[in-house]
Amino acid sequence: MRYQMTGLDPAPFAPLFAMSDAELSARRAVRLSAEGRGYPCRITLDDVPAGEQLILTHHVSHDVETPFRSAYAIYVGRGALPATYVDEPPPAFTGRTMAFRGFDKKGMLAAARLVPGAESDTAIRALFDRADVTYIHAQYATNGCFAARIDRG
Repeated sequence: MRYQMTGLDPAPFAPLFAMSDAELSARRAVRLSAEGRGYPCRITLDDVPAGEQLILTHHVSHDVETPFRSAYAIYVGRGALPATYVDEPPPAFTGRTMAFRGFDKKGMLAAARLVPGAESDTAIRALFDRADVTYIHAQYATNGCFAARIDRG
């Protein structure tokens, strides 16, 4: 089973970097500087390099009309370009515990897996082996943050 994940579109986040701290605060966002590993960008699907500027912002990741609608904080890096990964997990999953939630075509949860990042590929393929799983949301399990959407390839 082939699968693909692509980072978020940077366009909606780009204007945040030109805003003042007060303007960001009004949008439930914060400007930060990455201090080593621990700031996974949802556009590049990799950690923001130490010293680089990023924004922590609120993001609706699962915009569905079901009880599984979801929103949480995410990091986005300045000037980030979206990366695509086919049949392999992105670098940001490495060394982290990952939660994978498989949703059906109506946006209802069909199945889920919690695994070490090194087992991401196996967990994704196991969820897509189920006929009722249409797409998967990956989350960083420790903080509960949305990581990426995964689609059949």
